[in-house]
This record gives sequence, C-alpha cells and structure tokens, in this order.
Amino acid sequence: MHHSKLRIGIVGAGGIVLQRHLPALLAMPDVEIVAVSNSTYASSERFCREHLPHATPLKNWAELVSLREIDVVWIGTPPYMHAPVSISALEAGRHVFCQARMAMNLAEAREMQAAARKRPNLVAMLCPPPHGMRGDAFMRSLLKDQIIGRPHQVRLQSFSPVYLDASAPAHWRQRIELGGVNTLTLGIYVEVLQRWLGPIRAVTARAKTVHRMRDHYSVRVPDLVTVLAEFENGAEGVLEFSGVAAFAPADRLEIYGDCGTLMYDFNADTITAGRVGDRAAQTLEIPTGMERGWTVEKDFIAAVKTPAGPRPHPTFEEGVAYMRVVQAVADSVAGQRRVEIAI
Repeated sequence: MHHSKLRIGIVGAGGIVLQRHLPALLAMPDVEIVAVSNSTYASSERFCREHLPHATPLKNWAELVSLREIDVVWIGTPPYMHAPVSISALEAGRHVFCQARMAMNLAEAREMQAAARKRPNLVAMLCPPPHGMRGDAFMRSLLKDQIIGRPHQVRLQSFSPVYLDASAPAHWRQRIELGGVNTLTLGIYVEVLQRWLGPIRAVTARAKTVHRMRDHYSVRVPDLVTVLAEFENGAEGVLEFSGVAAFAPADRLEIYGDCGTLMYDFNADTITAGRVGDRAAQTLEIPTGMERGWTVEKDFIAAVKTPAGPRPHPTFEEGVAYMRVVQAVADSVAGQRRVEIAI
C-alpha cells in the first residue's frame, strides 16, 4: 500500500458484488473503490454512476489490473474469468479476492495456486459459501470430540426448482463456457464437507440433463447429479444435487456414526444430534463464542493491511482441494467410472 486508503478495482460488478460485497466495502473508512470493469463499458459506466460516482469505469479488466494505484483486484465475474484475472493481478503485485467457484476446471485452479505460491506476500482469497457458516466451528468441534463416534455414513441432499422451468433461457451457471465443470451446489458442499469430515478420496458419479435445449442453446451442464463419495476417514457418502426438484425440502446433511447421528439443516442453520441410548435427537444451541457471521470483506481487508496476521479462508490452496473433487465428479460422469482423487 502506498496510500492512506486501500484502493480497490472491481472486475465484474454483478449481483453478488452489489448485494453482498459492496455494502461492506463502502462501510470501511480506510477502503476506496477507484475503478470498475464490467462486462461492457456501458454497464461499467452505469454501475459507477449509480453506486460509485467517484470511481472510474474502464473498458476492459486488463486496463484495470495495470493501474498503478490499485492495491486489490476484487473479482466478481463468472468462473471463466477467474484464472486469467487472478493470475494477471498477482503477477502485477495486486492482492486478489476472487468470487467462488474457484475456476473453470482443476487445471486452471492449479495455475491460480501456482501464481499465489510465487507471491506469498500477497493475499489471495476465495469467497466462502454462507452455507453452514453460522455453525461451522461448532460442527468441527462436535466431530473432533467424536460426539457420534466414528462417522461411517454421510448423506447430503441439495434440491431446488431453480431450473425446473423448461421454457426459461439457460442461466449462466448452465453454460459450460462460463462456468466450466462447476455444477449446481456441488462445489459449495464439497468445500463444507471436506472442512468438517476431511478429504474425499474417490467418487463415482452419475448425472442427467433433464432440459437439454433452452432457447436454442444446448445445455451440457447437468440438471441433477448423484455422487458416491469415499472419504479418507473411511466414511461413505451419498451426495444428491438437483435444480429440477419441485417442492424441494431444505438442504440437509446427515452424518451417521457408531455412537449416534449428527444433522445440519442449511436453510435454518440448526444442528441436531442424538446418541445411542437417547430417547430422541435434540437440537443443539450453537455456543455464542462459536457462532460465525458474515465478515468476509472485513477479514480480507484486515489480512491485506496486516501482513503478519492470519490469512483469511478459503485460500487458493483450499480452493484447489475442492476443485479436485469437482473435476473428479465431472470425469466420473464423462467416463462412467470410479475416479480416485490424488493430492
């Protein structure tokens, strides 16, 4: 930093940036957003006019990354731009905050990881999912303390009707040229599961695209996916994802161990547990000291301003860990085979 304020350039000022990141950044007196590059110059100009009147709209992201006064590049684009913008920003000496999912595929994620490793003085952070954030520390504590003994079976269900309407045009997340191998909420929950239960070491997956044509566009991203996951700790998992489920129940995780069962309702952010011998499972209150709220922007800015302090999560290293599984699922579906996941 060479200024009194941390100066940020935004690449990709879409809904997630406007609704989630921008309010938090504008509330920080030591942060200044100085430039915006959106999908078109007209949209960059409009975004600045409506939300950041003192920022400069730019025609392309490369121009923004090259600005000398920029300290941070904040990436809010779909995954197809994550690798080129992140790598270019890191090579230019900028700190990077990148929206999830990490990259189009594992190869791109590894390129981002390599760029970050070459510049350990720079902060490179991915946006974490809000899913399970509130009870994250408590869940990790419960599993570490073996409240249900040794986990042997895992079931996760994430169903929604978001793609049920066959007449709707393809969302950008259904366009493989924009999102790559990322499918539905697979990457989000793989990130959460590996944080709570440890690495997934093999997958066998099947998928189906229910509505193959949308407004003359051929959809190649599946509408539903079922994954058999083998965890390093010995647990077996069934992970089900759908975007074509009417009247879908809340996203839910069930972990079965040799001493009991642990459940997480992701919509309500509630944890239920029962041990062998209990009359019924009980809802557990998340201890105040373990409850986590959304402080993502604050955590990133603090890390940039305090180089010797803790690095925010997820890092690019952690992103590669979930992209290994996302890539393995895509490879399993394509090859109709079991895929082992090497470190």
